[in-house]
Amino acid sequence: MSDREPYDSDLARRMKADAAVTDAARSFFDVTAPYRYSYNFTWLGRPIIQYPQDIIALQEIVWRVRPRTIVETGIAHGGSTVLFASLLELLGDDGRVVAVDVDIRPHNRKAIEEHPLAKRIDLIEGSSVDAAVIEQVRPRVQPGAVMVVLDSNHTRSHVLAELEAYSPLVTRGSYLVVMDTVVEHMEEDAFPDRPWGRGDNPLVAVREFLARTDRFAVDDEMENKLLITVAPSGYLRCVKD
Repeated sequence: MSDREPYDSDLARRMKADAAVTDAARSFFDVTAPYRYSYNFTWLGRPIIQYPQDIIALQEIVWRVRPRTIVETGIAHGGSTVLFASLLELLGDDGRVVAVDVDIRPHNRKAIEEHPLAKRIDLIEGSSVDAAVIEQVRPRVQPGAVMVVLDSNHTRSHVLAELEAYSPLVTRGSYLVVMDTVVEHMEEDAFPDRPWGRGDNPLVAVREFLARTDRFAVDDEMENKLLITVAPSGYLRCVKD
């Protein structure tokens, strides 16, 4: 057995540069999305509504960064919230998840608040870009590393407002993860009942945000590894204080 690290970043880079591989990955995403593939999975009993690759990526980041606070916008059924809480529990410190959603439905709130990991979770109901909600989040952010995950309303204007509001919380070396940037690459009619689509989505917001700040950079290495992700160019690493 080799004692070399099993992950090879150069091999991952070459894999991402291989058109046949990336075309196959994109094809998988395109043909599974109409079947709501991301809805097939749970984390410790709660629907997580994420592709498995992104679940693994988020786990890698949390374990590497060891954040004391994770701010999440967009709760839905609470699967990602519980994922973050479970990882913080394993880290063994007093880390907490501050989770925000405009509408925490009673059955989801009940399930989250009754979960064995509820002690790690603070739920805040309201729009993530409402000044009053932002003021509730800030005092809950503890000293130490801070990670932010944005996964609520996916319009350009909303995500850009979230980026402006929450990016200052992220500490150097940690991550600001913007989910569903993939909307920009999907079919025009993929979201007929939603206010977002091509030209108006999280990736458009990320590009505008990165054009005006040098605190964050896209983690290309993460994207090289994943291939299949709802967050292309959405894993942003904080590179400056």
